[in-house]
Amino acid sequence: MFNRTSLQAAAALVSISLVSGCSVFSDSESPGDQRIVVGTTSSPTTLDPAAAWDNSWELFRNVFQTLVSFPTGSTTPNSDAADCKFTDTSSRVFECKLVEGLTFSNGHKLDAKAVQYSIERIRTINHKGGPNGMLGSLDKIETVGDRTIVFRLNKSDATFPFVLATPAMSLVDPAEYPADQLRKDGKLVGSGPYVLDSYTERQTAELTKNPSYKGFADRKNGGVTIRYFDRSDAMVEALKKHEIDATYRGLTAEEVVAFQEDKPENKGLQLVESTGADIRYLVFNTQDASVAKLPVRKAIAQVVDRDELVNRVYQGTAEPLYSMVPKGIGAHTTKFFDRFGTPSAAKAKKILRDAGITEPVELTFWYTTDRYGSSTAAEFNELKRQLEKSGLFEVSVQGKPWKDFQAGYQKGEYPVFGRGWFPDFPDPDNFVAPFVGEENVLGTPYVSPRITGELLPKSRRESDRGTVTAEFEEAQEIMVQDVRLLPLWQGKLYIAAREDIGGGEVALDPQTVMQLWELHRRASW
Repeated sequence: MFNRTSLQAAAALVSISLVSGCSVFSDSESPGDQRIVVGTTSSPTTLDPAAAWDNSWELFRNVFQTLVSFPTGSTTPNSDAADCKFTDTSSRVFECKLVEGLTFSNGHKLDAKAVQYSIERIRTINHKGGPNGMLGSLDKIETVGDRTIVFRLNKSDATFPFVLATPAMSLVDPAEYPADQLRKDGKLVGSGPYVLDSYTERQTAELTKNPSYKGFADRKNGGVTIRYFDRSDAMVEALKKHEIDATYRGLTAEEVVAFQEDKPENKGLQLVESTGADIRYLVFNTQDASVAKLPVRKAIAQVVDRDELVNRVYQGTAEPLYSMVPKGIGAHTTKFFDRFGTPSAAKAKKILRDAGITEPVELTFWYTTDRYGSSTAAEFNELKRQLEKSGLFEVSVQGKPWKDFQAGYQKGEYPVFGRGWFPDFPDPDNFVAPFVGEENVLGTPYVSPRITGELLPKSRRESDRGTVTAEFEEAQEIMVQDVRLLPLWQGKLYIAAREDIGGGEVALDPQTVMQLWELHRRASW
């Protein structure tokens, strides 16, 4: 699950036009009526929202509705299927009133009971790897008449509207989706901007405008064909051959750099760049003797050169990260840089010597070979190179496929391992809370009573998220003092498209999910 200006993941995008030109349509079809063909390497793992906490959200955002969502330019949840607000001062009662006359694309009524059904089936099914974990603060759901839904929380949680805005909370038709099991017929019915006319797994999805849609999306095209590719090079080739109009997700650093070059094969193409919200970081398992001592972890933090890592491995397609809360998210800081400054082997040596550590520290770094891209192996070899160059460490690098890698870190088998985080929503809470506590997403307990017992609960009482900066700045300072996590870099997002395709600069929402309705063919350029 997901970098910007005005605290938004996709608010500050810049279009880099590779070659300029001019064209005018000669047919009778207006640009807004034409279909767009989009390619991606990110295919859905499921068509049922109750099972998805992954890139399936890309499709869901465009065919389902949620109660609240992120309209273009917004970093806070706004009305979609309903007008919603907290009705108390402690952020424990969240009330929504549905837009009048909502229906699913099959004509069935979308009422309060359907909303209650949609959320409660997530909890009932409790699919492994599904989104039920996002509903930990939800106590019960009540309905009042056909249009009012009341969510009662078991604790203060001002981030609950952000949860409801994720595609995981897509609204489904009770007549189409079983209450206690996943839908298995390979079909999908929602109330979003588009209808899924057909779907072939790992190949194509055909979307047409939903004529009964009532929501904020202003559909600027006549429909969208999504083509799913196994390899990014095949996707790029299809773009250059005009078999697709645009790409989203899947471009490698090498491909991005190639697009930026003035080459004949790039003629008529454009590249749209956005700072992304996804981050990469190291996890230290302090139950392992090699990194149990704080000075060892501090010395590693003192040596790692993020600028060199980004330049050598990612060729500038990522940005150095000095906090778990990335740039563009509220309360972002540069605490690691403030504490450690520029990389220095001499300073790291002093940290170790002051702790009585005089021999090179032997470390084993683990990474997954098939989840975060083909550059991950090179990234960890670069970390090994930097640490060993200091003369203070001897590093072994090991990789495993995601399934085995995940099982290993959950059992606490790895002293140091790399992880990535794609945010569920654009709030600093989502970059702190998942990683701290006895039960966290890392599989290695990170006890910090000040963060979990005071700072997070206090921040979650504030529905005005602009007022919680102090709490999250302090939380980040604690994380720097502990060095249990070492942020490395945050990604940039790129959309490559034909030059006559507009809307790429506003197509990514704050969750970095593609809003396909923004893409359109320009009448002239």
